[in-house]
Formats: sequence, structure tokens, C-alpha cells
Amino acid sequence: MEKITITFNLNGSEVTAQTSPNKRLVDFLREDMGMLSVKEGCGEGECGACTVIYNGNAVTSCLMLAGQVNGGSVITLEGVSRNGELNYIQKAFAEAGAVQCGYCTPGMILAAKALLDKNPNATNDEIKRAMSGNLCRCTGYAKILKAVEMARDTKGDAAL
Repeated sequence: MEKITITFNLNGSEVTAQTSPNKRLVDFLREDMGMLSVKEGCGEGECGACTVIYNGNAVTSCLMLAGQVNGGSVITLEGVSRNGELNYIQKAFAEAGAVQCGYCTPGMILAAKALLDKNPNATNDEIKRAMSGNLCRCTGYAKILKAVEMARDTKGDAAL
């Protein structure tokens, strides 16, 4: 089977790997890179469970091929915390009780991070729009939206 070589930044580290030209990014990240926070929920780009940040944008990795990240940057939930310390968005999710089963949480946090990295003063409507690509079957969204608002309002303050 033909392989291609890709080089990209994964969670702050330069990575070079070989992969099949037809391998989806979600499968490559989980199977080859060990990024287990990236989950397949629907395989159709509808649920957001496989959300990663690619070149600063929240994307569904089930709709991308691994080769598409060549030369780019990918952030998964594993790359959000530093030195074992939760990121301020992760802390806000915990404090707001915005997790239940946890299946959607990595994608939700990454969608929130992509938004707040670009727009730290996002309005509530902008937050709702940014989170709309991520489905949650447990929480009803109120606590998730509250968590993103808390993260926005603290902007990483030590309060969380």
C-alpha cells in the first residue's frame, strides 16, 4: 500500500509520519499519534466529537485526510493543558459543571478555544454560533455556554 510522508506541528511539537493517502485525520490522530481525545461520533462532520484546531480553526477531523495537515498545525485536547495544569477553558467547564458523560467535551473545549483565541471578547451570540457544530446529548447546552462565557470573562485569570 502506498504511503505518504507528512510533517506538521502537533500540540506544539514537530511531527513527521507516514500514512496512507486515504486515511482520515481522525483515524490518523487516534491510531498513529495516540490522541485519544479525538473521537468519532458520526463520521459525517455533524456532531463535533472529532473537532481539532487546524491552523487556528475548529474543524471536524473526520472530514479531513491526514495528508491535508502537511505543513500545518493541529491542536487536540492533549495539547491544551500545560505541565499538567488545566487550561482556563477546561477549568471553566469543570467549574460550570459543563460535563456529563464527557464524550463531546474535548470537541466542545477545542471549539471554544478556537473562538476565544481569535476573539477573546466574543459575544454570547458568537459563542452560540461557534459551539453550534458540536452536539451534546446529555447537558442541554446551558452549562456549556455558561462555561465558555466564564472562560471569556476570566480570560485565563487565576480565579478559575
